Amino acid sequence: MNKLKRGAIATVVAGAAAFGGVIAIAPTASAAGSSSCTVDITNATYKATTSVNLRTGPGSGYTSQGILGTGTHFYGTCKYDASYGVGVPYNVWTYGKVTSGANSGKWGWVSADYLKKA
Repeated sequence: MNKLKRGAIATVVAGAAAFGGVIAIAPTASAAGSSSCTVDITNATYKATTSVNLRTGPGSGYTSQGILGTGTHFYGTCKYDASYGVGVPYNVWTYGKVTSGANSGKWGWVSADYLKKA
């Protein structure tokens, strides 16, 4: 980071602190865990209906941690639903733990479009 950027950041932080403000820093795309959940679900076992990415957050812009092959078991604990409260499921992602296959033991997000109850 160059001197100009560091100086600008320091000025913003100092100014916010002087006026009693709070600066919120959003987590990076690689750091979204269960805190992104909007809907708790009964812990459920799913199977991947096709090969699908296990992601670090609820969206295709998050980093893939690996591929779940068709039939891979996934233990879901909660969901992220971008339309939560509207009533029409849209962009739904399930958070949980992979329980079979090459990525067994990893936690992450899978698009609900590619999961079915096992």
